[in-house]
Amino acid sequence: MLKRVVLFLGTNLAVLALLSIIMSVFGINPQSMGGLLVMAALFGFGGSLISLLSSKWVAKRAAGLHVIERPGSDVERWLVDTVARQAQAAGIGMPEVAIYEAPEINAFATGANRNNALVAVSTGLLRSMDQDEAEAVLAHEVSHIANGDMVTMALLQGVLNTFVIVLARLVGRVVDGYLSGGRDSGGGGLAYFAIVFALDMVFGLFASMIAMWFSRHREFRADAGGAALAGREKMIAALKRLSLNQGQNTLPKQVAAFGISGAMGHGMRRLMLSHPPLEERIRALEAGSVDGEAALRQGLLA
Repeated sequence: MLKRVVLFLGTNLAVLALLSIIMSVFGINPQSMGGLLVMAALFGFGGSLISLLSSKWVAKRAAGLHVIERPGSDVERWLVDTVARQAQAAGIGMPEVAIYEAPEINAFATGANRNNALVAVSTGLLRSMDQDEAEAVLAHEVSHIANGDMVTMALLQGVLNTFVIVLARLVGRVVDGYLSGGRDSGGGGLAYFAIVFALDMVFGLFASMIAMWFSRHREFRADAGGAALAGREKMIAALKRLSLNQGQNTLPKQVAAFGISGAMGHGMRRLMLSHPPLEERIRALEAGSVDGEAALRQGLLA
């Protein structure tokens, strides 16, 4: 856990330092409207794009992945062969395949693009699932890659971050001016920074709701794509097996949203879930409400 926290904080501090240097070198003044937009875009997209480009590197270290370079067992050989077959069917480059130590049934995919990705499964999944169920989980992750979900999520997060930064500072200037009786404080006082901080939190919460809505939507598409690659019954069986999941989700924050595990949520909590409840995903597959072949074709054409 300490290693994950250090990596997360170190990555974010490095991003902030780099972007601050860029703004200083190019003389960008965040107090002007143009400067604010440039600053917001740099910080909004900079962090998400750097996280995307470094996602494989971070995942390997944060989750302690064992990347299978030369299969040392029948299980490892089966994992590599299955992912290779599914990747070819989905029209993507061969992802790296890895195993990580964790008690729960889970898997995730990450990477900067469809031809430079990684698929990882937990030891808990290998212990608890039969081969058909594991095949469906791998197909779900390959479908994520084929759909370009990692890139789309990074771009969406960049847009949301940019809007949050701009709106918080524009509204902050208005509120600060009102509280100061119309006196132009230049947006540099302590009250202004306190207001902006609070607005960042509020607008950031709404932005997270939008990002999680998209995350839930892509899970239905990945389930359908997994069904197209491995078979509908196998995908349904895998999701039903997940309902028996044991142990806390131990995936690092950077890739947690790409795991396969679902969760229960009601009211406001539901709005912050990255995955739909498992029973909803199973019903969607049984009803065929998402066309898996179409989802994969859209991914190939994206």
